[in-house]
This record gives sequence, structure tokens and C-alpha cells, in this order.
Amino acid sequence: MTKKKTYITKSEEETFQLGEKFAAKWNPPMTVLLRGDLGAGKTVLTRGFSSGLGLEDLSLVHSPTFSLVNIYETPSGSLYHIDLYRLDNSKEQYSVGLDEILGEPGFVVIEWSEKLKIPVSEYLLVDIRVLDDDSREISLEPGSGAGY
Repeated sequence: MTKKKTYITKSEEETFQLGEKFAAKWNPPMTVLLRGDLGAGKTVLTRGFSSGLGLEDLSLVHSPTFSLVNIYETPSGSLYHIDLYRLDNSKEQYSVGLDEILGEPGFVVIEWSEKLKIPVSEYLLVDIRVLDDDSREISLEPGSGAGY
């Protein structure tokens, strides 16, 4: 049985630091499914993940809403940052090579993962809920046996 863990962050910096903390413990392959409203902090958390994996130039990490996929080369391996906000069906997701990316040996972070139509065998589901302007409730739950 998997356990859900919940954390409260009280600032953007704390959300970033939480991402750093978790990524420092990751080994590839790792798939993270992010869920949360616009402005919840999905990209901030991803920037923290990137830092935890050793990426030095964090200015490279931005939401791939229009590019759909950003790839960051870190000392720990490639990090694929994907945004499904504009991809509504499996055909569109396959057309950007999502199935191939999910088979890569690196790290994959998917924003708007509730739109994901391609099966993922092991993953970490991260729900971000806005509590107020600065505070977030961040829940992590492994899926299909994935650990964190």
C-alpha cells in the first residue's frame, strides 16, 4: 500500500526548496505527474526539481506551454519538462513524441498531467493546491509502486 504525504509551503521559495529536496533523492528513470490550477506553482516546483538534479542555469526552466517540451541537461541526467495544457487527446500527445519520452532513462515532469492519455507504469503524482496568495498544500503519492 502506498502512502500519500502532504506538505505545506508558505512561500514560492519554500515550494522551490521542497522540489530541490525531493529531486536530490531521485534516481532515473523518474516520472512526476503535476496537477494544480494556473499559478499554483507547478513550474516553481519544477525549477526546484531541476536545481536538486544539479542544473546550474535555472533561468532555462520555464513553462513549456507553447513549446510543449523543454529538455534540461543536468549532471544527474536529462530532464524532460512537458506541458499538456494544450494537448487534449492521445493523437496530439503521441505527435510530440510523449510515448518515446516516457521510455527515456532520464527524468520526466509533466504539467497538467490530468490530461495525460498515454499510460505510465510508475510515477509520482504531485497535487498542488493553493491555500492563499503564498501558501500551498503539496501532496505526493507514488503510483504503481513508484517510491520517493
